[in-house]
This record gives sequence, C-alpha cells and structure tokens, in this order.
Amino acid sequence: MSKLTTHVLDVFSGKPGKGIKVDLYYVKNDKKEKLNSVILNNEGRTDHALIDGANFKEGQYEIVFFVGDYFKKITEIPKIPFLDDVVIKFGISNAKEHYHVPLLVSPWSYSTYRGS
Repeated sequence: MSKLTTHVLDVFSGKPGKGIKVDLYYVKNDKKEKLNSVILNNEGRTDHALIDGANFKEGQYEIVFFVGDYFKKITEIPKIPFLDDVVIKFGISNAKEHYHVPLLVSPWSYSTYRGS
C-alpha cells in the first residue's frame, strides 16, 4: 500500500520519542500546504499513516519534528536549545511505494534515512 509513515527514536534516553508533535507539509512552488499534524504514540510512531492512498502523490514534502518541546519535558537543556524543530525535506518519486522517514534524535544531533 502506498503511504508515508514515520517514527522517532530518542537515542539520548534509548526510548521511543513518545508525545512528539509532527507536522507534514506538501511543498510546491515554495508554498507549503499542511497535510497532517500528529502526536507520536508510546512507541514513538503514528497510529495511522501520515498520508496514504489517493492523497499520497509524487512531489516535495516536509516533516517537522518538534523535538525541542519534547526534550524540555524529559531533561534539562539550555534555555535556547541546540535543536528545536527538526525539519526534513524529501521527495516522493513513486507514490505507489511505501516511504518511511524515521528520525533518530538527541538534544544535540539527529539522523534520518529512507526506511521500509
């Protein structure tokens, strides 16, 4: 099934990024259209795909992970955090495939990849 999913692993604590707010945008001609906004569950995942089926189309997307708010709740970080919102811009070239965009994050670093 064609869809876009995500999850977050907090590598600082070694636990799922539960409670992190995530926004999804479709980007065309420098204009962003908000498609979805979710809060990650106890496993650091969404309960449903961020977008799927006929709504899932080729093009440029942007996911915003609000990790600064998350880390403020679980540990002491500076008043101005090193990482606040992590923005991942990516392209969907085949809307018939499943795209998974995971985030591994700490208060000082992050990485992502195209998962399955």
